[in-house]
Amino acid sequence: MNRYAIPSLALLASLALALPLAAAGKSKPSDLPCDGLATYIATLPVEPLSDAEKDGLLLTREEEKLARDVYLALAAKWGHRVFTNIASAEQQHMDAVAFLLQRYQLADPTEGKAPGVFSDARLQALYASLFEKGQVSLVEAFAVGATIEDLDIADVEKLLEDADNADVDTLVQNLAKGSRNHLRSFAALLAAEGVTYAPQFLSAAEYEEIVTTPPERRVVYDAEGVPVEGIAAGPCDGARPAGGQGPANGPGSGSGTGTCGGPRRGTGN
Repeated sequence: MNRYAIPSLALLASLALALPLAAAGKSKPSDLPCDGLATYIATLPVEPLSDAEKDGLLLTREEEKLARDVYLALAAKWGHRVFTNIASAEQQHMDAVAFLLQRYQLADPTEGKAPGVFSDARLQALYASLFEKGQVSLVEAFAVGATIEDLDIADVEKLLEDADNADVDTLVQNLAKGSRNHLRSFAALLAAEGVTYAPQFLSAAEYEEIVTTPPERRVVYDAEGVPVEGIAAGPCDGARPAGGQGPANGPGSGSGTGTCGGPRRGTGN
């Protein structure tokens, strides 16, 4: 048996959680994910995509799936609401990326892929490693969450550097905000256990700036990371999704689960 295989009961639980989320992921361009974010993006011009933008969007779609799938597995294992909440947030991220894939008629690399299955071999190996580590203990599972968000922020910042289309930059700014909020949650949960997370992909300075600043709430950012006036953030505003178990008011349980949004270009503000 593959030592990275999900145990059968956990797999069934993960699939039960994943099915409604996967169904939600089949959005059409007219189904505006994240409410205000996609409403705003729909007002921006459709411009030719560079190869870097195409590759970045495809990678981002799969990275958001990786985050969702790992959190579903950890929710099944540990029953802590932070994983259920953020898995729901990651589905919103997936839907937001899918909105641009459909806008530019790019093939979806996650189409037809079951939880834990990826087109990108690097992400496939990463999923196996993170899943295995997250089974060790709840604290290790929190560290897995911090690692995922650390990587996601670093990768979307790279896409932000490579992209110049206004709609791509806007999407990335808002995805980065969600990942920063998630990272704040996991850092707080680890701190409550007496553990300090050491960033693996972000600089120590950027990580420290993120975790020492308040969660970003009820805001949609434009391509430059400036709040858009008059746009309601909707389900991407950082409100806590319902469901899950765990301490209702513990560190990270009801904060830092924002889904979309991002700060100034190339910073962690």
